[in-house]
Amino acid sequence: MSLTALRRLVVGAFVALIALGLAWELWLAPLRPGGSALSLKVLPLAAALPSLLRGRVRTYQWWSMLVLGYLAEGLVRATSDRGLAVPLALAETVLAALAFTAILLYVRATRASPEAPGRAPAALRPPAAPRR
Repeated sequence: MSLTALRRLVVGAFVALIALGLAWELWLAPLRPGGSALSLKVLPLAAALPSLLRGRVRTYQWWSMLVLGYLAEGLVRATSDRGLAVPLALAETVLAALAFTAILLYVRATRASPEAPGRAPAALRPPAAPRR
């Protein structure tokens, strides 16, 4: 897959997680009637979007760890909640797993690509270690 396709996949998964989080916690199955403060969980996702769109590798590296929190929340709520929250939690789990996989593939591809966005110019990078 190309870097552009992977970046689009990650951004799409983040946008879907934002939409799902807002719909879930405000309208579909909030913890409390009228909405829940858990809807604020989408703020970090929204804050990361500009850097993800620019292809900043450091942001992708950070989010490879942070997106696992959304995966864990989806798994916990899929097994502990009842009703409509269960399929919503499963959807969150799938989207977070998709984002995690695409992030790892993107970071791996940028390490292999000499002119990937967000990488230092070749003159500023340390020399590569010899391969055995």
